Amino acid sequence: MPIASKRRQHVRASFDYAVIRIVPRVEREEFINAGVIVLCLEKRYLAAKTMLDEERLKALWPQADLGAIRLHLEAVEKIAAGDESAGPLAKMELKARFHWLTSPRSTILQTGPVRTGVCEGTEDLVESLLRQLVIANP
Repeated sequence: MPIASKRRQHVRASFDYAVIRIVPRVEREEFINAGVIVLCLEKRYLAAKTMLDEERLKALWPQADLGAIRLHLEAVEKIAAGDESAGPLAKMELKARFHWLTSPRSTILQTGPVRTGVCEGTEDLVESLLRQLVIANP
């Protein structure tokens, strides 16, 4: 492999991310983290990964419709991935999809503030953030 190619692989790039939250009652401002959305424009990377801790959610909200929440979380993953089954939103450019997915909402599925980071690669970026920010006992 040429030296120039090796250098390109280790180029650091900035990325933006947001935590996906389940907010059962907006007025109480209680939530559990249920996923992450990550955008790295320099690497042409947009991904979302979710993990619903149903036991924690039921403790916070016994009446939760787990099936409906799972469907909404799956839709976020599909939109981020550009999956055509997710409809017209999945066809938008990466940046537009990220901004749509992270825009403020007053529903039970919300995202936290957009934050930034730096990475060298995106291979395990979304999984790493999921372990750090969502999984209760990694």
